[in-house]
Amino acid sequence: MRHLFSNTFVNRVLHKSLFGTLMLTCTLLAGVALGQRAATAPQAARPVEWPTQWDGQPLRPLALSEVELRFSRQFPGAIARLTDGRQVVVLRQVEQPTRLLHPAADCYRALGYSVQTPQLEQDTHARLWRCFTARRGGQSQRVCERIEDAQGQAFTDTSAWYWAALWAQSPGPWQAITVARVL
Repeated sequence: MRHLFSNTFVNRVLHKSLFGTLMLTCTLLAGVALGQRAATAPQAARPVEWPTQWDGQPLRPLALSEVELRFSRQFPGAIARLTDGRQVVVLRQVEQPTRLLHPAADCYRALGYSVQTPQLEQDTHARLWRCFTARRGGQSQRVCERIEDAQGQAFTDTSAWYWAALWAQSPGPWQAITVARVL
């Protein structure tokens, strides 16, 4: 062991060669990682034709909030905020599997809401939704969400959608739907 670290010409050349090889390997791996990151960077969203009606009621567009605008710059798809006068419908067209699509409860918690009574509910059209009540400052909202793929398969769990999309068990593009109404 002593001979391996002794200050000889051969050991200095050997150590410098090993160090150079290690640095070259690290540089190449960093380049590969950056290339993969660039390949998965959000692409420009293709134009989306948003619905003009929701459950038989006419929809009108609403401006995205500051938070939604900031988020949309990184999102791999498009986002629209609409209302039928009774509730707000947030639609997200998702072009690829992404962890940027996360449960609405996470967003509401981040905005200072308490999230209560999460449960699965079926609406009058037999669609299954994940719903919860969001409370903040004396106001309450009922929030329901689901994700639909290009073949009509629906997910109420974002993580289940992500893995199905990632493993090509659910074809895209996908539409994430969040409906919020004041209680």
